This record gives sequence, structure tokens and C-alpha cells, in this order.
Amino acid sequence: MDKNGQLIENEEDKLELSLPQKRYYRQRAHSNPIADHDFDYPSCPEAYDWSTLYPNVINNNSEIYNKQVEILDIGCGYGGLLITLSPMFPNVMILGMEIRVKVSQYVIERIKALRANKPGSFDNIACIRTNAIKYLPNFFKKGQIKKMFFLYPDPHFKKSKHKWRIINDTTLSEYAYVLAEEALVYTVTDVKDLHDWMVQHFSKHGLFKRVEDNKLKDDVVIDKLYESSEEGKKVTRNNGDKFLAVFMRIKNPDL
Repeated sequence: MDKNGQLIENEEDKLELSLPQKRYYRQRAHSNPIADHDFDYPSCPEAYDWSTLYPNVINNNSEIYNKQVEILDIGCGYGGLLITLSPMFPNVMILGMEIRVKVSQYVIERIKALRANKPGSFDNIACIRTNAIKYLPNFFKKGQIKKMFFLYPDPHFKKSKHKWRIINDTTLSEYAYVLAEEALVYTVTDVKDLHDWMVQHFSKHGLFKRVEDNKLKDDVVIDKLYESSEEGKKVTRNNGDKFLAVFMRIKNPDL
């Protein structure tokens, strides 16, 4: 400010482009994905206007993109993984899905501010509020997704609420539908019971196989999974364990 208490131009610009503050977007961690929520969703993938999420990609007719989302973070939380992956896959459209209202709004505002502060960057990431358990095929075509992430999903500890878990027999078939053959699914959790649950369900499903740990050493994504999300950083601060499992979408068996 000047001596008269007026904002000078540079300071005003800085305030306008400031990142959203998480304390204004806090929300309870648990959400019932089976309950009815107020969501807008397309009747089919072709009916969705992706230019609303990726305006600088779609509207500029950029030829470096495949013009469809290929990396998906389900339950993206506060968007840490999206921000991390954006420069790692600059020519790939990446989407985060989050069911919580305030949390998804934070990510949307965060990406908006990042784009404004650094034009030409973060154009390839976006976030929408939706329920992936119910509406995934409304957004994505068969075999569209190349990488899918589940970082620190809600464990829903009570046995009566295990049906709410993001990984179960029904949802795995939905994920298999939108995943390309040989696409990878990454899971990380600090809850051993949930880790065992996810490994068991993926292993029993006929369209997935676990990727052996020794084959993951050259995967540039792996090291980013532990610390990129807010939940992962919290687990580190608390000296908690982190359990990783990666699965490949195998080819459909011959009929």
C-alpha cells in the first residue's frame, strides 16, 4: 500500500491471483457414495462439454493432445496429485473426481489460480464434483483411461459400511470398462485392512492382475504417490505406514 492506504497495482494483482486457503474449504472426510446427491452428469461421454474444464486445450485446437482424458484420480481430495502430474504428463488431459462439495470447489479454484499465475501451465488438469461409483460411464468411453489412481480412499471401517468402499466387486467392473487394456491402477492407503481388501478384490476379478513390485522401479509415478496428497503428508507426519499396490487391466478373455 502507499502512504494513503491505497493498493498499488502490483499488490492488487497479487491479491486477485492468490491461491485459495484450505481452512475455508474444510469438510468432513466421510461421505456416503450410495446416498442420493445433487449431481449434474451427461447422458453419455459425447454429450459432455470438455471445453468448460480444459478451455486452453480444447478451444485452442492444440494438436499435442488426444482431446480426451486419459489419466483419472478418483477421490482427488485437495488436488495434490493433479498438480504433481501436470508437468510430468504435459500433453495428457488429467481429471480429478471428488464427491465432497467444498473440497472439489477448492481444487477448482486452486487450478484456476495456478493457471492465472503461470499462463500456459496446468491447462491439462481439471476437477469435477461427481460420484465415480455411479456415473463413471457417463463421462468416459470404453477403454479410454490409461492410468487411474486411488490415493488414501475412505476406509469405511465399520463392516456395515464396507459396501461404501470405492473398491468392490461392482465398481471394479465399471473401472475395467473405462480402462484401456494394459492400463494401470494405482492404490495407496495407510490402513492395512483396506490394503488387503483392495488386493483381494482386484486379484479375484477376472480383468486385473497385480504388477510385481520389482517391475515398478522404473515407473516415474510411484515416488510421487506417497507425498503428493494432503493425506499422504499427514501420514508421514504421524509416522504411519503406507501400503502400495498397482494393478494392470488385462485383455478381455477370448469368448
